[in-house]
Amino acid sequence: MNEMKRHPAILKRESSALLVVDIQERLFRVMQNYEALLENVLKLIKGMKILNIPIFYTEQYPKGLGSTVQLIKEELNGDAMQKLSFSCGGAENLFEELKHQKIKQVIVVGIESHVCVQQTVLDLIANGFQVHLPVNAVSSRFKIDYDTALKRMDKHNAEITTVESILFELLNVCTIPEFKPITFLIK
Repeated sequence: MNEMKRHPAILKRESSALLVVDIQERLFRVMQNYEALLENVLKLIKGMKILNIPIFYTEQYPKGLGSTVQLIKEELNGDAMQKLSFSCGGAENLFEELKHQKIKQVIVVGIESHVCVQQTVLDLIANGFQVHLPVNAVSSRFKIDYDTALKRMDKHNAEITTVESILFELLNVCTIPEFKPITFLIK
């Protein structure tokens, strides 16, 4: 019997990673809906840990913008990749590390949607990665910037999605041990 084909845009655990972009103290509280942003990013981080999916995170000029928000930092292992460029393409050896780990699909969350997130998404796509962008885990200070960035990233082939969609795609079936802890996260 032939195996059912899955759409290539559906996330696969073995080739996915999460990238948390610049959710730093001095920027965070001026974002639209920052409480929901924090909650959704934490859900994804916890979900990735349950599913054993690699997580990377960056900080834009931490000397000026502060370090990663404490609640997020507590969930993450290791140090942030530092950068001065707006795109995470300039964050140490991030893109090379993704390729080394055979990552093909990158879930991008963070701030701001129209600056660091957008430039990172476009650079990831230019470098052959498929990007998944949960709209409820990115933000900007102003709605017009957020809306315009989503349209632009969509136009350039980012997969526009949500946190819950991502978690269920990565689960794939409800019969695996990770199903219960993941559904507990999203309730």
